[in-house]
Amino acid sequence: MSEAARYEPWKNRDMTQVRPYGDTFDDGVVQLSFSLPVPPGEEAAEAARQLVTQMGLFEPAVTHQHDLGEDFTFVVLYAKTKAAVDFTKIKVAKVDSPRMSFYEINEFIKEQFGRKITIIGACTGTDAHTVGIDAIMNMKGYNGEYGLERYPMIDAYNLGAQVENEEMVAKAIELKADAILVSQVVTQKDVHIPNLAQLVELLEAEGLREKLILICGGPRLGHELALELGYDAGFGPGTLAPDVASYVVQEMMKRGLK
Repeated sequence: MSEAARYEPWKNRDMTQVRPYGDTFDDGVVQLSFSLPVPPGEEAAEAARQLVTQMGLFEPAVTHQHDLGEDFTFVVLYAKTKAAVDFTKIKVAKVDSPRMSFYEINEFIKEQFGRKITIIGACTGTDAHTVGIDAIMNMKGYNGEYGLERYPMIDAYNLGAQVENEEMVAKAIELKADAILVSQVVTQKDVHIPNLAQLVELLEAEGLREKLILICGGPRLGHELALELGYDAGFGPGTLAPDVASYVVQEMMKRGLK
């Protein structure tokens, strides 16, 4: 088979009928994984197959079982779907700000504001997972990008983990923050939603909400949910310091927050 023929199915694709594929283009194969409250074995595999069939999938094949102990089993399987989506009609709310480099951001702040800007960040509520906020805030940064503490034109304060919303607001007042970054990794039973909403309410009560940029981020957070909760922007996995800083300074400029 020629190289051109190998990729023939990708040519002239119908973007109104997009479905997943595994081994063969357009075969509809998906991978699923979940836990069942039953002991591992053939019965567990059959339970998983029947469950997936009831979801509307077909040709289920269990490829892995793992004993979680106490008669719980983690199952991995493949199945097929006939469902397709019209990719041409998909509209997604996302942060719309050009990404600038470390040097461009600092120069932008110097030219447009003539002063350093102040950004505070933390994991709030009961959340103790600081990997995300550290990647954005800490001087060493992550994945080849400096964190905000390294930016000469940004005074960055990483408040750490399990910071109460009241403390965040008090710190924002004390430091005259231009932006607040909130990281939420713990999202079980949607505990992050009331916590994020409460911060907005506290800022509004203090008359601060319109005077600063408010951002949240985490594995189950996106721009659309952030907007619904009253934030200016939401960033998901893979976000780096320049993404956040670029948005903050451009949004400050747009809103005249000098």
